[in-house]
Amino acid sequence: MEEAGQHGLPINVEKSQVHCHIFEDNSGALEMARALKMRPRTKHINIKYHHFLSQVTTGLLSLHPVSSEDQFADIFTTPLPDTSFLKHRKVIMGW
Repeated sequence: MEEAGQHGLPINVEKSQVHCHIFEDNSGALEMARALKMRPRTKHINIKYHHFLSQVTTGLLSLHPVSSEDQFADIFTTPLPDTSFLKHRKVIMGW
C-alpha cells in the first residue's frame, strides 16, 4: 500500500502494519537472505530479489528456520516416503 501511495494512487485506508513470517528449511536460502550480500554465483538474482531483501532489512518479513520434517509444502514439491506423505496430508487436510 505504501508503494501504491508513492506512485500517486489515492489510498483512503488507515495505515496498518503487516508482519509476515517466512519458514524455510534450506539453510543456504536463509543465509543468503540474512547476509544481504551477493556472491559471484548469486549475482544474477540480485535484481529479482531486491524487493524481498529490502523487506527483510526493514523488518516487515522475518525468516525462521524449520526442519524438513515439518515443511508441509514438501508434499507438493518433492517425492516423499509414504509415512511423510501421509503425515503432511493429514495436516494439510485437517484430518
